[in-house]
Amino acid sequence: MSTIPDAQPARPWREEDGPRPEVWTWPRADRPALKVMSGGKWRHAPVLARQNWRDGTVRYQVEVDLLGDTTTRIVTYQWPQPGLRVARRSSSEPTRGVHEAWQGEMPHRGPAQD
Repeated sequence: MSTIPDAQPARPWREEDGPRPEVWTWPRADRPALKVMSGGKWRHAPVLARQNWRDGTVRYQVEVDLLGDTTTRIVTYQWPQPGLRVARRSSSEPTRGVHEAWQGEMPHRGPAQD
């Protein structure tokens, strides 16, 4: 069992926190990843987004299997903390915009039905 404490999730943004955080994403095929300590084990967690809050804090939204049972959850963690480590860096620059080529294929709408 590890002596490193489990990573603690961050609370979501609220209006009283001031302006909404800046959100950055990476291409789906080149996302960075974190190691998240959960239940005494390091869990691999691809990063879905980075949030830069106006107070200077940084939070990462990740997809992680916290129990090792193959059930993934979307969790946001404030960086840094002892229960988080860098697992993989992206070779791509993040963006604040949405670029469909970065997000993977989306379903296409068929012809209009009358």
